[in-house]
Amino acid sequence: MDETIQVRQRGTMTLPASLREKYRIEPGDTFRLVDLDGIFVLTPMVPLVPELAREIERLRREAGVTTGELLASLREQREVYHQERYGAEQTA
Repeated sequence: MDETIQVRQRGTMTLPASLREKYRIEPGDTFRLVDLDGIFVLTPMVPLVPELAREIERLRREAGVTTGELLASLREQREVYHQERYGAEQTA
């Protein structure tokens, strides 16, 4: 695709509607602009937390583990880590 865009007075540019539609770009989407010696690369910034949450949920379901079991295992692993890293359990 070859499009011409213009930089406006305040430095704003408008992406062509065809690109916004093709890539489902919505108002408020965030991008990273990388300057490669005068070649500009615009890359969408995907929020990682929702993506990671979906992946964890998918893996949990595939494994047939309940959320309660997952949290209990996390607590156990945290205790093991704490014991290995800091030694005997400290009392509060």
